[in-house]
Amino acid sequence: MKQLETDVIVVAAGLSGLAAAISAAENGASVIAFEKANTTGGAANMGMGPLGIGSNIQKHQMVSLTPFEAFRKHMSFTHWNVDARLVRDYYAKSGDTIQWLEEMGVEFFGAMPAYAAPETMKPYATSEATWHVVKPIGGGLPGPRCAGAMMKCMTERAEELGVQVLLETPVKKILVEDGKAVGVIAVDKNGEEIEARGKAVIIATGGFGANPQMLKEQTGFEWGKNLFSFAIPGMTGDGLNMAWEAGAGKTPVTIELMYQIPDNMAHFAIEGAFRQPCLWVNKLGNRFMNEDGIPNTTFTGNAIVAQPDHVCYSIFDAKLLKHYKRNGPDIQSHVHPHDIYQQFDEAMKAAFAEGYEHVCEADSLEELADKMGIDKEGLLKTVEEYNEDCDNHYDSLFDKDRAFMQPIRSPKYYACRQYPGGYGTLGGIKINHKTEVMTDEHKVIPGLYAVGVDACAIYGHTYPFILPGNTMGFCLNSGRIAGENAAEFINE
Repeated sequence: MKQLETDVIVVAAGLSGLAAAISAAENGASVIAFEKANTTGGAANMGMGPLGIGSNIQKHQMVSLTPFEAFRKHMSFTHWNVDARLVRDYYAKSGDTIQWLEEMGVEFFGAMPAYAAPETMKPYATSEATWHVVKPIGGGLPGPRCAGAMMKCMTERAEELGVQVLLETPVKKILVEDGKAVGVIAVDKNGEEIEARGKAVIIATGGFGANPQMLKEQTGFEWGKNLFSFAIPGMTGDGLNMAWEAGAGKTPVTIELMYQIPDNMAHFAIEGAFRQPCLWVNKLGNRFMNEDGIPNTTFTGNAIVAQPDHVCYSIFDAKLLKHYKRNGPDIQSHVHPHDIYQQFDEAMKAAFAEGYEHVCEADSLEELADKMGIDKEGLLKTVEEYNEDCDNHYDSLFDKDRAFMQPIRSPKYYACRQYPGGYGTLGGIKINHKTEVMTDEHKVIPGLYAVGVDACAIYGHTYPFILPGNTMGFCLNSGRIAGENAAEFINE
């Protein structure tokens, strides 16, 4: 067995792990980071950018939101059912973290909201401009994966500081002696075991979004049946299981819920085209939400979970499609391209050619109901009532914004099947505001820290999309906090 020794051991080199490694090294600690994959970055390579509050970028854009204002919004949103000190420390640090990243060479488009909702969506109507979207490598517009540029800068900074990153070397066990974390057992790509000894261990393994069995056990969702979340390879709950084995307390585990179509990245234009405030029904053919609320994807995900079989359908007709093609989406997104309707016909043709069953077009509503598995009588009754409301310019059911009240009566008809989705799991390991791991009895396990989504239990039951970029922000800032505190623990 190979023997290694260092000050700080970081388990996984994704966003939170790299932040922890860099922070510990900047504070004088020697660091070894073990990474299961063959590259760094983890799920953050799929993302767009982190939250920051009080950054210089926001000040230049005259965004006046302060960390304490964001803190109050967050705590009201969660009904104070989360660790207030941890939330406070995270938000207080987040603006400085943006500058910390810029000093590494990360460039940002600016601070953006995630969506703009009409004021009729009264509670939490519009998201704040907290989302610091990264400029992608080589330039171009922001979109999925642009945060890969940030991960490249962070990896280079870690290497510059002397952090030893061991790729394809997963950790299998946390070593605990006399109640303290003292190291790990890992296995390299050749199958050789490594015993690494250190004075602090930081767990940053990214949850278990790619472990269907654990998802079902911990959340009740069945991946591929009523949940179509991003399943980043390697994120199988290793860190949580090792932490629990080492005595860590447990927190409730949730999904960073939203909604999406199955295999959405292969049908990206279709997904964007149907994320509009048209007519949304469940499998009974009934409307179930105010469709002008769909920009808040977490609220929409919650609403879909409450429907039969966790499924719903987004429907528009030829007249509304013509409107979208001429004028663009009613609701703009930073994620989906603005020319999605110019891509629509080709995207639908390609989907039909491959037998993709989650979209359809039909010459009648009856045919559409049969193709999509919607109750026919329920759908026809709903469309009749909805069209009457559209003619009267008033939604008598949900008071939907009248600007979006467009009747559904012009063949062809188009529908898309929508399911709960998610970016990954949240929580599981109990920590305090210093990111120190605690037992169920709230006793600190000396030398053991957990960061990122493995320990992110600050949202309650719903992701606070009113403050976008939050999970990447928590990963970064919890990592920085852990690295600083681990270095201080070692010095003491």
